[in-house]
Amino acid sequence: MYHDLSLTMITTVTQKNMVTIPAEVGRKFGIKPGYKLDWEPVEGKDEILVRIIPDRGELARRLLGAGKKFSPEREGVNELIAEREAEG
Repeated sequence: MYHDLSLTMITTVTQKNMVTIPAEVGRKFGIKPGYKLDWEPVEGKDEILVRIIPDRGELARRLLGAGKKFSPEREGVNELIAEREAEG
């Protein structure tokens, strides 16, 4: 579980149940406009776990290139044989 006391900050809930994310927290976690926050109550405690959900563009950027290891240009069988031979 993440808990950095140097980032402990208090915000106030408005009459419309809105909360402002402190700028330092937003910078530390890269929270940008369009991102969503998933609020999950912690059972048996007066705590809420907040998970950051990036926008679709950021998710796509994170996936860019992730499938290279499955590229049809790779010699998967030869790579596996070489890996097994290196293991001894």
